[in-house]
Amino acid sequence: MNFEAIKAIYLFEMARTRRTLLQSVVSPVISTSLYFIVFGAAIGSRIQEVEGVSYGAFITPGLIMLTLLGQCIGNGSFGIYFPKFVGTIYEILSAPVAMSEIIIGFVGAAATKGMIIGAIILATATFFVDIRIEHPLMMVLFFVLTAVSFSLFGFMIGIWAKNFEQLNLVPMLVVPPLTFLGGSFYSINMLSPFWQAVSHLNPVLYLVSGFRWSFYGIADVNPLISLAMVTLFLVICLVILHWIFKTGYRLKS
Repeated sequence: MNFEAIKAIYLFEMARTRRTLLQSVVSPVISTSLYFIVFGAAIGSRIQEVEGVSYGAFITPGLIMLTLLGQCIGNGSFGIYFPKFVGTIYEILSAPVAMSEIIIGFVGAAATKGMIIGAIILATATFFVDIRIEHPLMMVLFFVLTAVSFSLFGFMIGIWAKNFEQLNLVPMLVVPPLTFLGGSFYSINMLSPFWQAVSHLNPVLYLVSGFRWSFYGIADVNPLISLAMVTLFLVICLVILHWIFKTGYRLKS
């Protein structure tokens, strides 16, 4: 394992965050704070509690997951797309660096950035609502697995994208609706049986449900099933990336 190569890629990607601190850190925190203010005032005044938890506290895991998914996909996709765009990807591919080392460097940095933002959002939430974490180890496990899985997913998008429009297609048009409809701001038990069944087809539901369970012990889906779904998604991403590097799909053209 070439740890120096991993370190070089990782530190280069982390340095980009420091250069764009306002966009990378401040903007997500302000946006999430507005969610608390708007949803807490507009909806929280009408919905006092959801399954025994205050509405503001109930939506906190969903807001963290919404931010985490967006940040990990965005950082993971841009991290590999930019070298493709400027042509420096060929320097990486021709260097004595293995596929696994490239992935660890880029994806590790994207996941780290996402988790830093998520942790800041969690700390920010304590100023607005009372939060408790009943299963801290499971919370960290869901947090890390989700960050790594969706950083891998973003990495795949960055390889697949041919232009900036395609690069932003999934993060802007696909992920937000799935997150909003995945139980981030409500329990699917509030829905009719038909829409509950439809919601179970949304993969984000399992992420939000499992993450919320680690906070309050309540879930729309069995937390073990949620954990299995996140792990399955992680494995699928790794298999696809193995195929991409083996065939050179959109890397060598």
